[in-house]
Amino acid sequence: MTLIEKPSPPAPEASLGRDPLVKGSAAAAPQWHIVVAGAALAAALVWGAISAAGAQLGALGVVGLLLGVVLYRARFGFTSAWRQLVAVGQGRAIRAQMVMLAAGSALFALVLSQHWGLFGTTPQPYVFPLGVSLVVGSFLFGLGMQLAGSCASGTLYVAGSGQGVTIVTLIGFIAGSVLGSWSFPFWTKRTPAGPAVSLARSRLGYGGALLIQLAAFALIAGITLYIQRRRTPPPIEESPTIPGWSRLYRGTWPFIVGALGLAALNAVTLALSGQPWGITFAFALWGAKALQGIGYNISQWPYWHAGPNASALHHSILANVTSTMDLGIILGAFIAAGLAGSFTRWRLPRPKTAIAAVIGGLFMGYGARIAFGCNIGSYFSGIVSFSLHGWVWAAMALVGTWVGIKFRPIFGLVNPKPTDSVC
Repeated sequence: MTLIEKPSPPAPEASLGRDPLVKGSAAAAPQWHIVVAGAALAAALVWGAISAAGAQLGALGVVGLLLGVVLYRARFGFTSAWRQLVAVGQGRAIRAQMVMLAAGSALFALVLSQHWGLFGTTPQPYVFPLGVSLVVGSFLFGLGMQLAGSCASGTLYVAGSGQGVTIVTLIGFIAGSVLGSWSFPFWTKRTPAGPAVSLARSRLGYGGALLIQLAAFALIAGITLYIQRRRTPPPIEESPTIPGWSRLYRGTWPFIVGALGLAALNAVTLALSGQPWGITFAFALWGAKALQGIGYNISQWPYWHAGPNASALHHSILANVTSTMDLGIILGAFIAAGLAGSFTRWRLPRPKTAIAAVIGGLFMGYGARIAFGCNIGSYFSGIVSFSLHGWVWAAMALVGTWVGIKFRPIFGLVNPKPTDSVC
């Protein structure tokens, strides 16, 4: 396969793609120049992180690379999963997310209760307050990811695979994140907020909290099965089966492999860094540094004025955990796409699609800042940290998804169509 993106044949109306942004034939030969370039950049990233902050951050750079590989190979999307459930009742990808959350909750319960930290870290969960900022921010994120066609993790790994539309989304994401950091004091100090609630810090402990969450995941999976049987949606399109060991880097991994891989790598991130996996703080940091580079004194904003945020602003981006891991995700997907022979040269999307991508990125960036995270930082890492704010985030992002689906046709974006509208 060349680096020039070729149009793919349209998928049959009776099936759903696992992630419509990821293209390429399962039979394509590896693009070794992409693999070699990606490996060189990955080595530079890890070495740069070690030079900036030591072996701990270098190890987290490797974890980021592995996350990029898993996300790309399993095509583990959040945006398309929620859209398929809301639009046509297809819940298979949501059930994979429940497996991911169940495995992640079990691993987090072990790491947090036993204090399994590496490099002298003391693992801490993501537990944030309930309030207006959480509700508004998660709703905006859900709306934005349907307009952009990708979430935070999806934007990184699909950009790494060469899809130009996500580069546009990333620009909007960064801009929205900076705006969110500017307005952060308003949302946290001038709007109503409640306490930060952790199920594990109650009388239940980690054992009781884990049982409750496992029951909730099973219930959600059951609800998606009920919806699916009532609405009889199209099946999810699968890649051809690849024989032998080459299936590790060609074709598509099963959802279950992606779910368990992401859960394990999030737990490793917790043990290595002392905090769960997050993504969007890096976007705010990159935007802030860009403004600094053109002479704007952003350090006077309360969000960047003191504490860890101020420290991140005044040090290399490779000295920051989230930033290094985000770059690792992009490069991991870059290498995985090269091995699969599916890397495509970045090019600009159609005007309407680009407008939707920018608006969606702005909404996601702003929403993630005021809601304490994105589909990874608040939804995935929040829930497996046994924080109630993660569940609230999921509920409001689902509402935002429903609204976003209504707006997609305005920008020429196609929603899945049901084969049977019983429900």
